[in-house]
Parts: sequence; structure tokens; C-alpha cells
Amino acid sequence: MRRERLDNRWQPWRWILEDVVPQEAGFGTEARLMRRDDDAEQWLHPGFTVELFRDDAEGYYLNATTDHPCWFVLWRMDEPREGEEPFARPAAVSLSYHDAGRWLDAQETVEQVPAPPEVIEWLRAYVEEHHIVEPKRRKRPESFKRLEDRFGNPASVTTEKKFGGGGHE
Repeated sequence: MRRERLDNRWQPWRWILEDVVPQEAGFGTEARLMRRDDDAEQWLHPGFTVELFRDDAEGYYLNATTDHPCWFVLWRMDEPREGEEPFARPAAVSLSYHDAGRWLDAQETVEQVPAPPEVIEWLRAYVEEHHIVEPKRRKRPESFKRLEDRFGNPASVTTEKKFGGGGHE
């Protein structure tokens, strides 16, 4: 994550996603400051695992077939302790469009960065093996649907009167 200085009196800093990099043994397990100058800070947040699941093959397919496959990162601002600045902390990393969509629907902060070629290759191989294209089903016109009452029971429509004033004399 990168914290950048802004030329703005209401918000002097902003956080943005810098990159997603492969885990290395030397990273440790805690967030750590990598670089700091007057205009920016760069933080490393190690320890995230990206797993692919068969039931989300469609979400990976949507990412793998775009012009620019990417990582999706959900991140949140920690509540600052007294005397401290707010701190951005990633919460999840994914390659699935469906994950990103669910997070956005929940009004979370989600950013994306391009995935490197070796990750794209891995993702596409997984999609090739596990994604099944669902045939599009033709939707029946509403006029052909059977009538049901609000409880799901069959209903019918008639023009005959069941009760009240009978016929004409």
C-alpha cells in the first residue's frame, strides 16, 4: 500500500494500492514500512494466500478473458489510536470478478492492479481445466407462464360470476 501526500487542506494524505507481489520468506508476517520520504510512504503487508476454488471458476474466467487480468484487493482503514494517523490495511486478495463484485456491493474499498504474466498463465490454466460454459437458456415469454397465486398454487382466470346476482330475466 502507498500513502501519498495531497495538496489539499481537508485531506493531506490518501492511501492507494501499489502492487501485489509474491510472498517471500524474508517478508515476515507483520506490516512494515518499506520506504518513506516527504511525499509518500510504501508499506508491505505480507501473508495473504490466493486460492482458486472450482465453484468460482466463472469469476476467474471473467478476469482471465479480459484484456488486462488483474488482482483485486479489498482494503480497509484501521481506526487510529490516539495520536496516530489512520492506517490502510488489506483484508483480502483475489483473482475473481465475483469476489470483487460482492465486496463492492457491500460498499468495501476494492482496488485492482495488473497481474503478472506468470499469474495470468496460472489463472488461465485453471480456468481451462475447471470452467464449464453454461448454455444460455431461452426465457419463455411471460404470456406462456402458468398462472399461480401468491402461494405458488395453480390459479385460473374466468369471466363467469361465481357469486351474487345471477342471470337476466
